[in-house]
Amino acid sequence: MKNVKSYALAATAVAAISGNAFAADRSDIYASDYKWMQFNAMYSIGEKPELNGDEHNYMEMEFGGRKGIVDLYGYVDVFNLANESSKHGDKNPGSGASKLFMKFAPRISLDAVFGKDLSVGPIQEVYFSTLFNWNGSVGDGVNSTFWGVGADVNVPWLGKTGMNLYAYYDLNNKEWNGYQFSANWFKPFYFFDNKSFLSFQGYLDWQFGADENHNEFVPTTSSGGDIFFGLYWHSDKYALGYGLKGFKDVYLLEDKGGIVGLETTGWSHYFTATYKF
Repeated sequence: MKNVKSYALAATAVAAISGNAFAADRSDIYASDYKWMQFNAMYSIGEKPELNGDEHNYMEMEFGGRKGIVDLYGYVDVFNLANESSKHGDKNPGSGASKLFMKFAPRISLDAVFGKDLSVGPIQEVYFSTLFNWNGSVGDGVNSTFWGVGADVNVPWLGKTGMNLYAYYDLNNKEWNGYQFSANWFKPFYFFDNKSFLSFQGYLDWQFGADENHNEFVPTTSSGGDIFFGLYWHSDKYALGYGLKGFKDVYLLEDKGGIVGLETTGWSHYFTATYKF
């Protein structure tokens, strides 16, 4: 099954620390350009969808930044680094699934395009938002695109929170099918004397308004998604974290539905060790 994670963890960290995306009067769209990259060694327990349990390791290269009108986030995952055989999960060598997954999420600042301050109330900046998911497989592999609008919103206590509302276009079936609301946040809340800190960070992806499919093998629903709650320690070069992720009919797959009976609702655990470049 495809592995999809919302862009949240490092991108919002940089944005929160660097402040406004560009000059407050919109006169210099390059004033606060930045870029970053990091590698995450990760281990997942109980990731959904799952059948008879799923545990796997993976390496993630995460990157992003801001250049003029473009705000960018992305990552590439490589699953099951040691290529170990297992009867569980879809990341083992015998499953036939791709070992790769990529997310690419450019947003175009409408403030920067028009040279206008479009902020109002808690809305700090407005975007034309896109999102692309690929897993490298041919045929029926993951080829998902999302198109919509977004904003950086000042939320009480959480601070700057990215929000996006997309329409979903399936490149495989060449059709529009429902919508997705996404949000991501990064909140440093405790600072140590050595300038390292603890953060509460996470994201929400919720799909809705999709067509149901009553396939006897893997039926789909009209809504579903996931939410991630992470507690992380950060220093200049390293990060360590734990995340609790909740799923509800994730990827619109009906929980334990059909002949296959995949579990698509429940909770999973993620452990992360990061090196920042």
